[in-house]
Amino acid sequence: MSLPPSIQSLRTRWAQLQAREKNLLALAAGLVLATLLWQLSLAPALTTLRTADAQARALNAQLQQMRAMQTEAKSLQQQPALAFDEALRALTLATEQTLGATAKLNTAGDRTSVTLQGASADALAQWLAQARLNARSVPAEARLVRAVAPGAPGGATWNGVLVMQLPAR
Repeated sequence: MSLPPSIQSLRTRWAQLQAREKNLLALAAGLVLATLLWQLSLAPALTTLRTADAQARALNAQLQQMRAMQTEAKSLQQQPALAFDEALRALTLATEQTLGATAKLNTAGDRTSVTLQGASADALAQWLAQARLNARSVPAEARLVRAVAPGAPGGATWNGVLVMQLPAR
């Protein structure tokens, strides 16, 4: 069996090397092989092992949050349906109490447009939660613009229109 010329020349060169040079080349090849083994198989496994506890805690927290949202969704589904007038009354009350003069309601059909002018983010979030729970209403459309206001908590307010879907008349 004949070897290709390039391999034959390498074998000849290897045979001409002294024992010390052969040992150093073998050691260098071993180091390269060990580095490759570390980089390709052991390092990723150790990284995964180090981060597994933190990932498990984060996933557990996410699971608990999803279960809480599931419980909230089930409780919302079990609530009795509201009539249009009751839902509109609850939405109007929530608007007056939470948003005050920063919001105006305009009802057309089974939709109510809420025009916001300088509503704070906290008040808007609180109002949306009240609208969902008390009036059983959710936004059908939202056209909001964030405006920076130096006097507002958090430094930002919201302007625009939210269209809320109410039960059919």
